[in-house]
Amino acid sequence: MRDILTSTALRDFLTSLANGDLNIATEFVWLVIATALSMVGGAIGGMLLAGKDIGYQFSAMLGALFAPAGVIPAILLGLTVLNLLTNY
Repeated sequence: MRDILTSTALRDFLTSLANGDLNIATEFVWLVIATALSMVGGAIGGMLLAGKDIGYQFSAMLGALFAPAGVIPAILLGLTVLNLLTNY
């Protein structure tokens, strides 16, 4: 475990992630983080909107499943635009 935490590859990756450098690895990490946050937000929104009507657990599950459907394309488009803008 110490070798993983002290490896130069992980240190370089975390440095590029903290600096805001956009490469394929950091874009994938940001995509995963944004998808997880959108699932949490969708579950909360589903519970607020339809919790009393169809049940809190079912509405949270539906909200968590449908929220990334709108968020993932927007994230990919935004990361692509940011990547293109950093090249110019």
